[in-house]
Amino acid sequence: MKDLLLHICCAPCSLYSWQALQEKGYDVYGYFFNPNIHPYREFSKRKETLRLLAEEEGKPVFIDERYLLEDYLQRVADVGRDPEKRCPLCYEMRLEETARRAVEKGMKGFSTTLLISPYQKHELLKEMGEKIAQKHGLQFVYEDLRSGFRESMRLAREKDLYRQGYCGCIYSEKERYHPSAKKSTRQKKR
Repeated sequence: MKDLLLHICCAPCSLYSWQALQEKGYDVYGYFFNPNIHPYREFSKRKETLRLLAEEEGKPVFIDERYLLEDYLQRVADVGRDPEKRCPLCYEMRLEETARRAVEKGMKGFSTTLLISPYQKHELLKEMGEKIAQKHGLQFVYEDLRSGFRESMRLAREKDLYRQGYCGCIYSEKERYHPSAKKSTRQKKR
């Protein structure tokens, strides 16, 4: 396997991820598909930042222009607000579409920039990625890229890329910025 479709959540996370996978011998192609991102202005900022970075660096990136917030919200409503159910659903939506697109493009494998984040559930991403890969006759490339998270953010600052303050979904936005969400999170940690 040489060609690899890399699901990209945002430009900053793609910097180190792309480089690390290339160093492993993969021909990396990016794919922006993120139906979870809210509000639309946030979706647009992330999409356009990635587009500009790809053009500047000559990286091949496919950008899914669809803003599928309603689809995401409908599926989340089906599982409730519990992050133990919500986050896996979000992973599944993005990995499934990336696998489908990899097959469509004739690629043999896929991965995701979510693997650079210290905030994501790596074991779940690996398990889910492998299951989806098997379903589509692909290989899911799991690389624990968390050690490159700070480097990726440093590079993003150097390049003056837009950097967001939350994962993208409406729930994580509330958890990050709403005072009552912060208070209830602190109380749960005690």
